[in-house]
Amino acid sequence: MEKEFLQIIQKNQGIIHKVCNIYCDTDDDRRDLFQEIVAQLWKSFPNFRGDAKVSTWMYRVALNTAITTFKKSKRRPDQNHLTYENFQIEDVKYDTETEENIKLLHKAVQQLSGIEKSIVLLFLENKKYEEIAEITGITQNYVRVKMNRIKRKLKKLMIKEE
Repeated sequence: MEKEFLQIIQKNQGIIHKVCNIYCDTDDDRRDLFQEIVAQLWKSFPNFRGDAKVSTWMYRVALNTAITTFKKSKRRPDQNHLTYENFQIEDVKYDTETEENIKLLHKAVQQLSGIEKSIVLLFLENKKYEEIAEITGITQNYVRVKMNRIKRKLKKLMIKEE
């Protein structure tokens, strides 16, 4: 069973990394969340019957873990993470317009709620509304409504950031 689990994780770890990147700002937080997600996947692995795709199961566990962790971190006082901004070191990188837009979108996505982040992540992964509904546990119709609201919200947030 352990060998099978490790093969699944190895083959599909990109899912976990994507969830960690969307929910965490720092490398340390991403590593912590990655470990927590793998632990939760291991706990739920004996109950995985294969009724759904492995990727659907992994997304569901990963997103639920991330949302729970995200909610817990919001309850804790701000843990002032050290960043380049703390030291006022200019990050000199070559940025194209596309890279700037991606950064702007990522910053806007960071301001969304847990479920909104989940829906956006899955949408950007080209998941169909039906699969997003299955992963998140909400109806397909509500996914469509929520996605339209999220798009409007992201536009406002991105305009505000410019």
